[in-house]
Amino acid sequence: MPAFEYNFPAIRGIQAGREYYISMCPLRLIPRIFLFDEDELNPELRAQRILNKSRIPEMARYLLANPKDYIFSALTASIDGKVKFDAMGDEKTERTMGRLRVPMNARFIINDGQHRRAAIEAALRENPDLGDETISVVFFMDVGLERSQQMFADLNRHAVRPTKSLGILYDDREDDSIIAKALASKVPVFVGLTELERSSISNRSLKLFTLSGIYSATRTLLNGIELPTVEKKIDLAAEFWTTVSGYIPEWQLAKERKASPAELRRDYIHAHTLALSALARIGNQLLAKNLRAWKSKLKKLDSLDWSRGSSHWDGRAMNAGRLSKKTVNVALCANFIKKHLGLKLTAEEQQLEQDFRREQRGKDKAA
Repeated sequence: MPAFEYNFPAIRGIQAGREYYISMCPLRLIPRIFLFDEDELNPELRAQRILNKSRIPEMARYLLANPKDYIFSALTASIDGKVKFDAMGDEKTERTMGRLRVPMNARFIINDGQHRRAAIEAALRENPDLGDETISVVFFMDVGLERSQQMFADLNRHAVRPTKSLGILYDDREDDSIIAKALASKVPVFVGLTELERSSISNRSLKLFTLSGIYSATRTLLNGIELPTVEKKIDLAAEFWTTVSGYIPEWQLAKERKASPAELRRDYIHAHTLALSALARIGNQLLAKNLRAWKSKLKKLDSLDWSRGSSHWDGRAMNAGRLSKKTVNVALCANFIKKHLGLKLTAEEQQLEQDFRREQRGKDKAA
């Protein structure tokens, strides 16, 4: 018996004929026990566990900003070592509860949750008081870590990330999510025409917008706009989108069930998130200048030809006959709309136009 060992209160279970254990570990122990040293892993394990370090600060901020209202799911780990489980007693219920004794020379490897482990470590550096909180850990026995690679694959095989729209729908913490949900129920043309759960719209859907599309476009619209409350931001964004919708009659026809959303998506640029994003870029510039007459600047939208077949969308919204949602395409569409509205392009936008026209001339010569 080793002189020193970890001693975890645990519940014992059986999966695929093998014992596993569930324990509650104080957060302060997580970085100490579950070391993440890529050099100690063989290449196959290391390749599947490379940390995306850009995710860590955001996860740590979530933990620090919500000390009374955060949720972290369980970690899953393999133990390479000779462990012993001391049951509470001999009764059936007592045999499943007890203490898991793990020698200190045992190796631990996280099969699921390495980003949570790193975020906990980062958060503890700023707020050590979080160390008294606990997180559940599922321990699997894996001498030699021979099963660890397959366990990693199995744990992630059936993992399905929620759609962006669904994540926004269920998020009552982030301001941008709150704003997007409010707009979906406040802007007349969005009401009833917004897909709340999926981030894409099927061909037969009666929806015209997605919650994720409204979310992304409105983030662009309000970027850098200083307002005292979320309610004020909602009011301004609702006013903007309501004004825009008044100059796009097909949206109103869809609202009144006089036009098919599927046909609008087939025939018009404005029936796609690309157009919302482009309009939001323009709106942000108008609002940032504190133009009281920003509404009047949008009036010419009602004379804009939004049809996908119009040649002025070639290379801007349409590439080889297909709609493109790349950032550069959003910017090129915004440029065209700005020129139609009689608005001046910024120096950056002018450069983008020059590059675009040069590229188009090259394509014409090649043809």
